[in-house]
Amino acid sequence: MAAPIKRVAFLGIGNMGWPMAANLVKAGFEVTVADVVPGRADAFAAETGGKAAASPAEAAKGADCVITIVPTSKQVAEAVDALLPALAKGTLVIDMTSGQPGRTREIACMLAGHGVAMIDCPVSGGVPRAKTGQLAIMAGGDEADLDRADPVLRAMGTSIHRCGPIGAGQAMKALNNLVSAGGYLIGIEALLIGQRFGLDPAKMVDVLNASTGMNNSTQKKFKEYVLSRRFDAGFGLDLMVKDLSIALEVGRETTTPTPFAALCREMWASAAALLGPGADHTAVAKLSEQMSGTVLGGNVEK
Repeated sequence: MAAPIKRVAFLGIGNMGWPMAANLVKAGFEVTVADVVPGRADAFAAETGGKAAASPAEAAKGADCVITIVPTSKQVAEAVDALLPALAKGTLVIDMTSGQPGRTREIACMLAGHGVAMIDCPVSGGVPRAKTGQLAIMAGGDEADLDRADPVLRAMGTSIHRCGPIGAGQAMKALNNLVSAGGYLIGIEALLIGQRFGLDPAKMVDVLNASTGMNNSTQKKFKEYVLSRRFDAGFGLDLMVKDLSIALEVGRETTTPTPFAALCREMWASAAALLGPGADHTAVAKLSEQMSGTVLGGNVEK
Protein backbone atom coordinates (compact mmCIF):
# COMPACT_ATOMS: atom_id res chain seq x y z
CA MET A 1 0.00 0.00 0.00
CA ALA A 2 1.28 3.48 -0.91
CA ALA A 3 2.32 5.74 1.95
CA PRO A 4 -0.05 8.53 3.04
CA ILE A 5 0.54 11.87 1.40
CA LYS A 6 2.34 14.42 3.56
CA ARG A 7 4.48 16.47 1.14
CA VAL A 8 2.67 18.27 -1.68
CA ALA A 9 4.11 20.15 -4.64
CA PHE A 10 1.52 22.62 -5.95
CA LEU A 11 2.04 24.03 -9.44
CA GLY A 12 -0.06 27.04 -10.40
CA ILE A 13 -1.15 29.49 -7.69
CA GLY A 14 -3.46 31.79 -9.60
CA ASN A 15 -6.95 32.93 -8.56
CA MET A 16 -8.02 29.38 -7.70
CA GLY A 17 -4.71 27.71 -6.93
CA TRP A 18 -3.58 30.17 -4.26
CA PRO A 19 -6.51 29.62 -1.84
CA MET A 20 -6.56 25.89 -2.60
CA ALA A 21 -2.87 25.56 -1.73
CA ALA A 22 -3.38 27.75 1.35
CA ASN A 23 -6.05 25.36 2.60
CA LEU A 24 -3.60 22.47 2.23
CA VAL A 25 -1.13 24.37 4.42
CA LYS A 26 -3.88 24.95 7.00
CA ALA A 27 -4.70 21.24 6.93
CA GLY A 28 -1.14 20.39 7.92
CA PHE A 29 0.38 19.28 4.62
CA GLU A 30 3.94 20.32 3.76
CA VAL A 31 3.26 22.44 0.67
CA THR A 32 5.83 23.73 -1.80
CA VAL A 33 4.52 25.94 -4.59
CA ALA A 34 5.80 27.06 -7.98
CA ASP A 35 4.30 29.48 -10.47
CA VAL A 36 5.29 31.02 -13.80
CA VAL A 37 4.67 34.54 -12.45
CA PRO A 38 7.90 35.83 -10.88
CA GLY A 39 7.64 36.44 -7.14
CA ARG A 40 4.23 34.81 -6.69
CA ALA A 41 5.58 31.66 -5.02
CA ASP A 42 7.65 33.75 -2.59
CA ALA A 43 4.61 35.89 -1.79
CA PHE A 44 2.57 32.76 -1.12
CA ALA A 45 5.24 31.39 1.21
CA ALA A 46 5.45 34.67 3.10
CA GLU A 47 1.67 34.89 3.53
CA THR A 48 0.74 31.27 4.27
CA GLY A 49 3.79 29.55 5.74
CA GLY A 50 4.22 27.23 2.76
CA LYS A 51 7.47 26.92 0.86
CA ALA A 52 8.45 28.48 -2.47
CA ALA A 53 10.33 26.78 -5.30
CA ALA A 54 11.93 28.37 -8.34
CA SER A 55 10.72 25.67 -10.73
CA PRO A 56 8.26 22.76 -11.00
CA ALA A 57 11.15 20.27 -10.74
CA GLU A 58 12.43 21.90 -7.57
CA ALA A 59 8.95 21.83 -6.04
CA ALA A 60 8.49 18.17 -6.94
CA LYS A 61 11.72 16.92 -5.30
CA GLY A 62 10.74 14.68 -2.41
CA ALA A 63 7.02 15.25 -2.89
CA ASP A 64 4.51 12.46 -2.31
CA CYS A 65 2.02 14.24 -4.54
CA VAL A 66 2.14 16.89 -7.27
CA ILE A 67 -0.93 19.04 -7.93
CA THR A 68 -1.27 20.94 -11.21
CA ILE A 69 -3.90 23.61 -11.80
CA VAL A 70 -3.09 25.66 -14.89
CA PRO A 71 -5.21 27.02 -17.78
CA THR A 72 -4.83 24.20 -20.33
CA SER A 73 -3.78 20.56 -20.79
CA LYS A 74 -0.94 21.79 -23.02
CA GLN A 75 0.54 23.59 -20.04
CA VAL A 76 0.00 20.52 -17.86
CA ALA A 77 2.00 18.45 -20.37
CA GLU A 78 4.78 21.05 -20.40
CA ALA A 79 4.91 21.12 -16.59
CA VAL A 80 4.99 17.33 -16.36
CA ASP A 81 7.82 17.15 -18.90
CA ALA A 82 9.77 19.70 -16.86
CA LEU A 83 9.35 17.91 -13.53
CA LEU A 84 9.52 14.31 -14.75
CA PRO A 85 13.21 13.84 -13.78
CA ALA A 86 12.29 14.85 -10.20
CA LEU A 87 9.37 12.43 -9.85
CA ALA A 88 10.11 9.34 -7.81
CA LYS A 89 8.25 6.10 -8.42
CA GLY A 90 5.08 6.07 -6.34
CA THR A 91 4.47 9.82 -6.68
CA LEU A 92 0.84 10.72 -7.37
CA VAL A 93 0.01 13.49 -9.86
CA ILE A 94 -3.34 15.19 -9.29
CA ASP A 95 -4.33 17.35 -12.25
CA MET A 96 -6.98 19.84 -11.11
CA THR A 97 -6.94 21.70 -14.42
CA SER A 98 -10.17 21.87 -16.41
CA GLY A 99 -8.45 20.04 -19.22
CA GLN A 100 -9.02 17.78 -22.20
CA PRO A 101 -9.83 14.20 -21.15
CA GLY A 102 -8.08 12.64 -24.14
CA ARG A 103 -4.87 14.60 -23.60
CA THR A 104 -4.95 13.81 -19.89
CA ARG A 105 -5.18 10.08 -20.65
CA GLU A 106 -2.10 10.39 -22.86
CA ILE A 107 -0.16 12.11 -20.06
CA ALA A 108 -1.33 9.50 -17.55
CA CYS A 109 -0.20 6.67 -19.82
CA MET A 110 3.23 8.26 -20.19
CA LEU A 111 3.57 8.73 -16.43
CA ALA A 112 2.52 5.15 -15.74
CA GLY A 113 5.55 4.03 -17.71
CA HIS A 114 7.69 5.83 -15.12
CA GLY A 115 5.88 4.33 -12.14
CA VAL A 116 3.90 7.52 -11.47
CA ALA A 117 0.09 7.45 -11.10
CA MET A 118 -2.20 10.28 -12.22
CA ILE A 119 -5.78 11.26 -11.47
CA ASP A 120 -7.81 14.21 -12.76
CA CYS A 121 -9.76 16.31 -10.27
CA PRO A 122 -11.12 19.58 -11.71
CA VAL A 123 -13.15 21.77 -9.40
CA SER A 124 -16.31 23.86 -9.36
CA GLY A 125 -17.33 26.64 -7.03
CA GLY A 126 -15.21 29.61 -8.02
CA VAL A 127 -12.85 31.70 -5.93
CA PRO A 128 -15.24 32.17 -2.97
CA ARG A 129 -15.56 28.42 -2.36
CA ALA A 130 -11.85 27.89 -3.08
CA LYS A 131 -11.13 30.24 -0.16
CA THR A 132 -13.50 28.45 2.22
CA GLY A 133 -12.42 24.95 1.15
CA GLN A 134 -15.92 24.11 -0.03
CA LEU A 135 -15.24 23.26 -3.67
CA ALA A 136 -17.02 20.50 -5.56
CA ILE A 137 -14.38 18.17 -6.97
CA MET A 138 -14.99 15.84 -9.92
CA ALA A 139 -12.49 12.99 -9.83
CA GLY A 140 -11.35 10.45 -12.40
CA GLY A 141 -8.83 7.64 -11.94
CA ASP A 142 -8.16 4.28 -10.34
CA GLU A 143 -9.97 3.71 -7.04
CA ALA A 144 -6.76 3.05 -5.11
CA ASP A 145 -5.26 6.33 -6.31
CA LEU A 146 -8.46 8.21 -5.48
CA ASP A 147 -8.46 6.67 -2.00
CA ARG A 148 -4.88 7.85 -1.47
CA ALA A 149 -5.73 11.35 -2.68
CA ASP A 150 -8.91 11.65 -0.58
CA PRO A 151 -7.40 13.48 2.44
CA VAL A 152 -5.74 15.97 0.11
CA LEU A 153 -8.94 16.60 -1.83
CA ARG A 154 -11.00 16.97 1.36
CA ALA A 155 -8.71 19.77 2.51
CA MET A 156 -9.90 21.75 -0.53
CA GLY A 157 -13.45 20.55 -1.13
CA THR A 158 -16.51 19.30 0.70
CA SER A 159 -18.13 17.46 -2.19
CA ILE A 160 -15.95 14.80 -3.86
CA HIS A 161 -17.54 12.98 -6.79
CA ARG A 162 -15.84 9.93 -8.31
CA CYS A 163 -16.88 10.02 -11.95
CA GLY A 164 -14.98 7.08 -13.47
CA PRO A 165 -11.55 6.33 -14.97
CA ILE A 166 -8.88 8.92 -15.78
CA GLY A 167 -10.37 11.80 -17.79
CA ALA A 168 -13.89 11.31 -16.41
CA GLY A 169 -13.57 14.18 -13.96
CA GLN A 170 -12.59 16.60 -16.71
CA ALA A 171 -15.39 15.44 -18.99
CA MET A 172 -17.85 16.02 -16.15
CA LYS A 173 -16.41 19.45 -15.41
CA ALA A 174 -16.76 20.55 -19.04
CA LEU A 175 -20.35 19.29 -19.16
CA ASN A 176 -21.12 21.02 -15.86
CA ASN A 177 -19.87 24.30 -17.28
CA LEU A 178 -21.92 23.73 -20.42
CA VAL A 179 -25.07 23.52 -18.28
CA SER A 180 -23.96 26.55 -16.25
CA ALA A 181 -23.16 28.58 -19.38
CA GLY A 182 -26.52 27.77 -20.97
CA GLY A 183 -28.38 28.75 -17.82
CA TYR A 184 -26.49 32.03 -17.62
CA LEU A 185 -27.29 33.06 -21.19
CA ILE A 186 -30.99 32.23 -21.04
CA GLY A 187 -31.26 34.00 -17.69
CA ILE A 188 -29.71 37.18 -19.11
CA GLU A 189 -32.11 37.10 -22.05
CA ALA A 190 -35.05 36.71 -19.65
CA LEU A 191 -33.86 39.71 -17.60
CA LEU A 192 -33.54 41.80 -20.76
CA ILE A 193 -37.05 40.86 -21.91
CA GLY A 194 -38.43 41.66 -18.48
CA GLN A 195 -36.66 44.99 -18.16
CA ARG A 196 -37.86 46.07 -21.59
CA PHE A 197 -41.37 45.05 -20.55
CA GLY A 198 -41.09 47.18 -17.43
CA LEU A 199 -40.08 44.67 -14.77
CA ASP A 200 -37.35 45.42 -12.24
CA PRO A 201 -34.49 42.98 -13.02
CA ALA A 202 -33.48 42.76 -9.35
CA LYS A 203 -37.00 41.73 -8.41
CA MET A 204 -37.00 39.29 -11.31
CA VAL A 205 -33.94 37.62 -9.81
CA ASP A 206 -35.75 37.32 -6.48
CA VAL A 207 -38.75 35.69 -8.16
CA LEU A 208 -36.58 33.32 -10.17
CA ASN A 209 -34.82 32.26 -6.97
CA ALA A 210 -38.19 31.44 -5.39
CA SER A 211 -39.39 29.61 -8.49
CA THR A 212 -38.43 26.89 -10.96
CA GLY A 213 -36.19 29.25 -12.95
CA MET A 214 -33.61 29.24 -10.16
CA ASN A 215 -30.03 28.26 -11.06
CA ASN A 216 -26.50 29.09 -9.96
CA SER A 217 -26.47 32.29 -12.02
CA THR A 218 -29.71 33.61 -10.51
CA GLN A 219 -28.45 32.73 -7.05
CA LYS A 220 -24.87 33.94 -7.17
CA LYS A 221 -24.11 35.97 -10.29
CA PHE A 222 -26.85 38.23 -11.66
CA LYS A 223 -27.15 40.65 -8.75
CA GLU A 224 -23.55 40.31 -7.63
CA TYR A 225 -21.79 40.80 -10.97
CA VAL A 226 -24.24 41.92 -13.67
CA LEU A 227 -26.75 44.29 -12.08
CA SER A 228 -23.91 45.69 -9.97
CA ARG A 229 -21.90 46.16 -13.22
CA ARG A 230 -18.83 44.69 -11.44
CA PHE A 231 -18.18 41.75 -13.81
CA ASP A 232 -15.37 40.48 -11.58
CA ALA A 233 -16.27 36.96 -10.48
CA GLY A 234 -12.68 35.81 -11.01
CA PHE A 235 -13.18 33.26 -13.80
CA GLY A 236 -12.08 34.33 -17.27
CA LEU A 237 -14.38 34.41 -20.28
CA ASP A 238 -11.64 32.73 -22.31
CA LEU A 239 -11.57 29.83 -19.85
CA MET A 240 -15.32 29.33 -20.17
CA VAL A 241 -14.99 29.20 -23.96
CA LYS A 242 -12.22 26.61 -23.51
CA ASP A 243 -14.45 24.47 -21.28
CA LEU A 244 -17.36 24.69 -23.70
CA SER A 245 -15.05 23.66 -26.53
CA ILE A 246 -14.00 20.63 -24.49
CA ALA A 247 -17.65 19.71 -23.90
CA LEU A 248 -18.30 19.82 -27.64
CA GLU A 249 -15.15 17.78 -28.26
CA VAL A 250 -16.53 15.09 -25.93
CA GLY A 251 -19.80 15.35 -27.82
CA ARG A 252 -18.07 14.75 -31.14
CA GLU A 253 -16.07 11.83 -29.77
CA THR A 254 -19.27 10.19 -28.57
CA THR A 255 -21.17 11.07 -31.80
CA THR A 256 -23.79 12.93 -29.78
CA PRO A 257 -25.86 15.59 -31.62
CA THR A 258 -25.31 18.91 -29.80
CA PRO A 259 -27.17 21.71 -31.62
CA PHE A 260 -27.99 23.76 -28.51
CA ALA A 261 -24.52 23.24 -27.01
CA ALA A 262 -22.92 24.36 -30.27
CA LEU A 263 -25.00 27.57 -30.29
CA CYS A 264 -24.15 28.20 -26.65
CA ARG A 265 -20.44 27.83 -27.32
CA GLU A 266 -20.60 30.15 -30.34
CA MET A 267 -22.35 32.87 -28.32
CA TRP A 268 -19.70 32.72 -25.60
CA ALA A 269 -16.95 32.75 -28.22
CA SER A 270 -18.58 35.75 -29.89
CA ALA A 271 -18.62 37.59 -26.57
CA ALA A 272 -14.92 36.80 -26.08
CA ALA A 273 -14.14 38.26 -29.52
CA LEU A 274 -16.27 41.32 -28.76
CA LEU A 275 -14.85 42.04 -25.30
CA GLY A 276 -11.22 41.05 -25.90
CA PRO A 277 -8.65 39.40 -23.62
CA GLY A 278 -9.00 39.62 -19.87
CA ALA A 279 -12.79 39.82 -19.65
CA ASP A 280 -14.53 38.04 -16.79
CA HIS A 281 -16.98 35.32 -17.80
CA THR A 282 -19.89 37.26 -16.27
CA ALA A 283 -19.30 40.02 -18.85
CA VAL A 284 -20.83 37.74 -21.52
CA ALA A 285 -24.05 39.56 -20.56
CA LYS A 286 -22.74 42.54 -22.52
CA LEU A 287 -23.16 40.61 -25.78
CA SER A 288 -26.91 40.17 -25.20
CA GLU A 289 -27.16 43.75 -23.96
CA GLN A 290 -25.51 45.05 -27.11
CA MET A 291 -27.82 43.03 -29.36
CA SER A 292 -30.90 44.36 -27.54
CA GLY A 293 -29.68 47.93 -27.09
CA THR A 294 -30.42 47.63 -23.37
CA VAL A 295 -28.18 47.78 -20.34
CA LEU A 296 -29.47 45.76 -17.40
CA GLY A 297 -30.17 48.02 -14.50
CA GLY A 298 -29.79 51.07 -16.76
CA ASN A 299 -32.24 52.99 -18.95
CA VAL A 300 -34.58 50.82 -21.00
CA GLU A 301 -34.68 51.55 -24.72
CA LYS A 302 -38.01 50.49 -26.21
